[in-house]
Amino acid sequence: MNRRDFLQTAGAAVALGLLPGALNAALAAEAQDKKKVRITLPSAGSAGSAWRPLVEKYKLDQDLGIALDWVTADPGKMQVQLSAGSLDVGVFGSVGLATLANRGSDIVLFGPALNNHGRWIVRGDSPYKSPKDLIGKRIATTAETSETYQQARIAASLTGLDLKKDVKVIFGSPTANLALFERGDVDGIITLEPTATRLVGRGAREIARVADIWKEATGQTDDPFLVGLAASKTWYEQNQATAAKLATLFERIGTTIAAHPDSLKPIAAELGLKADETQAIDLLPQRLAPTYATKWDASVFATIDKQIEVAVKLGLLDAAPSRKLYVKA
Repeated sequence: MNRRDFLQTAGAAVALGLLPGALNAALAAEAQDKKKVRITLPSAGSAGSAWRPLVEKYKLDQDLGIALDWVTADPGKMQVQLSAGSLDVGVFGSVGLATLANRGSDIVLFGPALNNHGRWIVRGDSPYKSPKDLIGKRIATTAETSETYQQARIAASLTGLDLKKDVKVIFGSPTANLALFERGDVDGIITLEPTATRLVGRGAREIARVADIWKEATGQTDDPFLVGLAASKTWYEQNQATAAKLATLFERIGTTIAAHPDSLKPIAAELGLKADETQAIDLLPQRLAPTYATKWDASVFATIDKQIEVAVKLGLLDAAPSRKLYVKA
């Protein structure tokens, strides 16, 4: 509520003889509007670390009337904070959220965040040219419960490749996985951006995008959903106007990057790249721009539903949640 609206509300309350209750309600609404939204900011080295600097550079939130309190956290900590209520808005993927929903969580997805940007990477001198060439080989990726691995497995399964049975997968932290890869202890790695671009900049070779595997298998034209804005149902229902503004803001982030992909190069440090990684920095616009989602609509919802359907078939989920995971902000 801006000052003019507040004065109009207060004036109407006086005219109708509704003070002090109506005025108190107006004051409460104004206070709520000014309250900062505690929203997650992934740490440097994650694609989402671009959100804050780009919002600030392009003033994407200037006309929305929301105040953001960016809270830096790794994904595991973010989910704990969101579930505990110490964070208002975080991000969740479909399988991770479905797992919580099956345990009674009321967290819902209400806006866009990131498209799937998982990449299959091999060393530059590797003979392997496709994921199926790695059948019987060793690859490294993040935790088995991570959205990175789960969505890679879902997409691969649609082509007949079962990462659980056909490939020897070593799960570990991103740092540990990079060490294994660079020492030659594994034949490939499935990783997210901007780590994949850093590796390509150092001479590694990309043999597949998880998004392309998904699109080829499903016939869909858009890169699939990876994570979206998420909040408890209670917070969402009490702050629907704010949630809608946040969804708009993140759509703007995606469309701004799509229109100005070179905007990613000046914030390379925020993305975790060092100044001397010039080859990787030069690759950021073409490789990272598709990562940032631009819409929250029926096509995205259909993708989420499909991901859940396949996850149940693969045994990643015991059952599909009894409720929809998403709402239209």
